[in-house]
Formats: sequence, C-alpha cells, structure tokens
Amino acid sequence: MSIRATRARIIATALALASLPALVGTPAAAAHDSGVRLDFLGERELPSAMAFQGTTVGGLSAISYDAKTGTYYLISDDRSQTGPARFYTARIDFADGGPGDVELTGTHPWLRPDGSAFPPTSTATSTVAPDPEGIAVDPHDGSLAWTSEGERIVTSDGPALLGDPWIRRATATGAYRGQLPLPPQLHMNSQEFGPRKNQTLEGVTFTPDGRRIVTAMEDPLYQDGDDPTPEHGALTRITVHDTRTGQPLAQYAYPLEPLFATPPAGGTDTNGVSDIVALGHDRFLVLERASIYADNNWKARVYLVDLHGATDVLDRDSLTDPAARPIRPVRKTLMTDLSDVPGPTRVDNVEGITLGPRLPGGRRTVVLVSDDNFAARQVTQFIAFSAHGI
Repeated sequence: MSIRATRARIIATALALASLPALVGTPAAAAHDSGVRLDFLGERELPSAMAFQGTTVGGLSAISYDAKTGTYYLISDDRSQTGPARFYTARIDFADGGPGDVELTGTHPWLRPDGSAFPPTSTATSTVAPDPEGIAVDPHDGSLAWTSEGERIVTSDGPALLGDPWIRRATATGAYRGQLPLPPQLHMNSQEFGPRKNQTLEGVTFTPDGRRIVTAMEDPLYQDGDDPTPEHGALTRITVHDTRTGQPLAQYAYPLEPLFATPPAGGTDTNGVSDIVALGHDRFLVLERASIYADNNWKARVYLVDLHGATDVLDRDSLTDPAARPIRPVRKTLMTDLSDVPGPTRVDNVEGITLGPRLPGGRRTVVLVSDDNFAARQVTQFIAFSAHGI
C-alpha cells in the first residue's frame, strides 16, 4: 500500500469510528508526535513442517524476549492436535547488525495443575484444550504468562461446549503457577454476549517494571459491536492486571482499523489485535493483523499506542451503548505497514511482536514472527527492525 493510500485509510478509519456511539476525543489513528521509527533489518524463515524434539514446528502465534538470558519464547497455537499444547525457546544472533539464523533450543508442553499435558478438545467428553495465543516473560524472575482464547461451540441440537479464555502463570519450563481472574465481560456465554469464538485474549505483555500484566482482546465482544469490515473499524479491549494479585485494575477501548479488502462471499475474514508489547507504563507497540484467507492475502501493521487520557471501561458491559457516558479510546499512531516496507520477501500471517536486544549503537531491536497455520502455502517468518526513540 502506498503512503497516500495509507493516509486515506487512516482518514476513513477516523470517519467510521466517529459514527459509532459514545466515542469522544482522538480518533482511531490520529497522528501525534511519537518520536519513534522502525527501520527494517532483515528476515529469516524456518523450514515448513520442521521437525524438532519430537514436534512439528508451526503455529507460532507470539514471541517474547528475556533480556537477562538472551532467550526468545515462542508459543504455538497447536491445540494438542499435532502434539501437546506447547512453546519453544530460541536464540537469534544480531552480532552483524541484522538477524542471524534462528536456532531453536528447546520445547516444553504447557502443564495443567496436576502436572499433565493437555489432551485435545472433545465434544464427546466435554474436554476443552487451550487455544494458546500470547506469551510474555516476567522481567523479574523469568517466569511466563500465557493466554488461551478458550472455546465456544454452540449448536442447535445439543448443549454448548464453553471454555473461558484465560491468563495463566507458568515456570520457564511450562509448569502451572496460577491463573488470573478475568473481568466479568470476558467469560464465555452460549448467548451472544461476551467473546466470540477464536477472537479473545490474543496478546499479553509485562510492563518493564514487572508490576503490570497487560492483555489485548483480538476483536470486539458481541455487545461491543460488529467485527471490522471494509466499511468500518471496531472497538476491542486492552486490560491491565496487577501482577502480584492478578486482579484487573483498568480496561481501555482500542480502535481497530477497517478490513483492508473485501473478502469473498461467506468469508469470515477480519482485522484484529494479534500481539502487544509494553514500552513503559502507558505506551505499547500493538500489532494488528488482517487477512483475506481464501486468497492467502495478509496485512500486518504496528502501532504506537498510548493509554494516557483514555477512559477506563472496566465497568462497562458495552462500549457502544448510546445511553452511557462518552468513551475516549486509546491513542494510536501507525509505525509501519509491512506492505510498505521494502525488503521482506512477503507478508504472511504475522502474529507476534517483542522487543529484542539493543544493537551496538544503542538502538533497540523489534522482532516479529508469523504463524504458518501448519499450512504448506504459508511460512514461519521472523522479521527484525531497529527502533528509534524507544
């Protein structure tokens, strides 16, 4: 997409969101002086269906970097189908300024409280496997937080199979260490209230001081409005939790961009938040990912997001209730649209983002990873940038 087209999309988004009820303040992608810039450094790919320590590598949906050990953590969204629900560890060398080869160093299953791995989902036994999506390293002790999107299978001829999304704590080897309480709006429901199937807790991050865990919903709750379309954007939610107690402290409306193209008839393609990484207490990089899946057509954009001045909506059942007091969403500024970046060979299903190590000149690296959906036509791709102003 050209710069002119990108600006046109930003204007269109602002107009679409301005038409939603109960919104005030800065429109979705209004520009403000960020002082942050991302410069492309290079990319690497892993082989399709790569075998590693008895697993098939794929479905890498999030990435998090442990600055103390130099280890990257990569979560797979395999729902215990090709192997146990799991994550990988890896190393990436930036000694020459760009990303070197990606070296996988280990894999671990996520464990249940009883120490066992998760079985696959089964409607016959009412078993719900996790849908792993987000992963983050605690900067204090190297332990992990990870998210699952839960499950919502509703039929007209039988009971619903429901599994709440979750935010869990784990050791660096996947052992269970607890679960955070959810805000009441995020529990699954057989009625059209709460999260949609496969559109829930997608991203998780720790603030740099480790005192807060921040999560991002991929797309709107039913009561928060429709998913993004080519004609309009939507509102989803970012939630801030206290790391020590796990309790939700605040929640903010995040404005999603419209879908970048018209999907084929009957398609369920949409645009949503796929990951989030904290720069500070109130500032984040947010990765939005959109697709026209039938055409294998993907778009990935990185935004600088500022929570300062946004309305706390933790007590709001709906973000689009015209009778409620007005909402000021978070501010966001487009940092990069991968379609406009010269260098990458392709834009695939980019789902994960993390801050990597600092380069010799002091600039911070930003590393993205793509989810190949265990499909031969897609790739597991690592894309690296250097960041100015972080």
